[in-house]
Amino acid sequence: MKTVILCGGQGTRLKEETEFRPKPMVPIGKFPILWHIMKIYNHFGHNNFILALGYKGDMIKEYFMNYRWHISDFTLNIKSKHTEYHNFHELEDWNITFADTGLESQTSLRLIKLKKYVENEDMFMLTYGDGIADVNIDELIKFHKEKGKLITITGITPVSQYGVIDVDKDGLAKVFTEKPLSKNMINGGFMVVNKEIFNYLDENENIMFEEILPRLAKKKLVTIFHHTGFWHSMDTYRDYVNLNKMWEEKNKSWAVWENDVKP
Repeated sequence: MKTVILCGGQGTRLKEETEFRPKPMVPIGKFPILWHIMKIYNHFGHNNFILALGYKGDMIKEYFMNYRWHISDFTLNIKSKHTEYHNFHELEDWNITFADTGLESQTSLRLIKLKKYVENEDMFMLTYGDGIADVNIDELIKFHKEKGKLITITGITPVSQYGVIDVDKDGLAKVFTEKPLSKNMINGGFMVVNKEIFNYLDENENIMFEEILPRLAKKKLVTIFHHTGFWHSMDTYRDYVNLNKMWEEKNKSWAVWENDVKP
């Protein structure tokens, strides 16, 4: 099954990093978050990727075209161009389609422009280039097939970045709760989509994919796979700092590929 990753946005809320590179190339450790996302899918046997490129898409192409020297120490003879790699890294067995979907395209239009790459698939996976999780992809696909609807979204109950205060009617503080779980669920990406999705998309509408979802929900075509494990987005500079701290401290729940068996 093919995996579509939306990589074209400008990431304006992470301007400190995205001024110089596309958000999917913002690193966690020495690897871009896009690499981490692809490693999650690869762990479950999915290695056929379609990247919907836009803003600074050439940087994503260049990274993978020169992947080996990006991840290795090497000696280069300038004259002969002979390269000797010193620290061996097994290269990823990934098939990657790089598709330019336009600088100004919103996510629904980016998906439409990828139709030719997935039209022979009964279903495909779809996610964003800025979110990581320890989602069990096998269970997600199984859930989608069992429900038999058009699209399955991985629903996340996020943790508030702020503490909250419960106040009584007289204005007295009753309870302080540090960063509680939200009462609402959000779209965490990691979606499974049937090919019929294109019947509900209009190439004359340059809108966000999230604007399509309420229409589909009214038609009872959307199911939610509730994920209660780890999930984190790379949305702000604070997220960048937090994720890199987790990586450095080996507190990287999303790195399911480091396990010997599937979670």
